[in-house]
Formats: sequence, C-alpha cells, structure tokens
Amino acid sequence: MDSREIGALGEKIAAEYLTGLGYVIWERNFRSREGEIDIIAEKDDFLVFIEVRTRTSSSYGTPEESVTAQKKERLLALAEAYMEGSDDLPPSWRVDVVALELGPKGEVSRLELIENAISPGLA
Repeated sequence: MDSREIGALGEKIAAEYLTGLGYVIWERNFRSREGEIDIIAEKDDFLVFIEVRTRTSSSYGTPEESVTAQKKERLLALAEAYMEGSDDLPPSWRVDVVALELGPKGEVSRLELIENAISPGLA
C-alpha cells in the first residue's frame, strides 16, 4: 500500500470506530484553502474535528507525534473556517486525534482516540 491508500484505510477504520462510540459523522475530507479536515462529527453536543494519523511503522515516531505545531495551527484554522460558513452548530467544539497503527497486513495493531488533543491556546 502506498501512503495515500494507508491514509484512506486509516480514515475508514477511524470513522467506523467513532461511529461505534456514538459519534455522528457529518462530513469526511472537508477541504478549504487552509487544507483538509479528515472527519467532522458530533458527539455529546460538541462539534468535533478529527485528525486521523495512520502509521505502518514506528520509524518516524508514533502517529500522534506526527501532529506538529504547524499542523495544529492549520487544524484550528480549518475548524474556524468550517464554523464561519455553517449554521445550526453544536454549542461547543473541539479537535480530537485518532492515532492508528497498522500491522504488515493492514490489521489494526493500535488505535487510540485522543479527545481535545488540540486546544486553541495550546497550538
């Protein structure tokens, strides 16, 4: 699998996992001039912007370590852009990260949901 296929598989696995936890998926792969948000969902009166990070090897660190300060800033800008262009949103919002590690045959070896992983004051 190439990196694009790995990313798509990771997003599919993450969406299924989140749905099982009660997240209601609103949109996948939302794009704006700031970039792309993997998943936008609602959970417990929160609008949740979800970044999915998938790795097949730990050579370059864990999936969650790959969310750089620059990526955090971009995700916050994307969230704000999405909210500016939308009505009837839940009263609160947050950014979560799904860290996913896949084995050699594409099987899940680790999946971790990190809620409120990126706060506006901590980017």
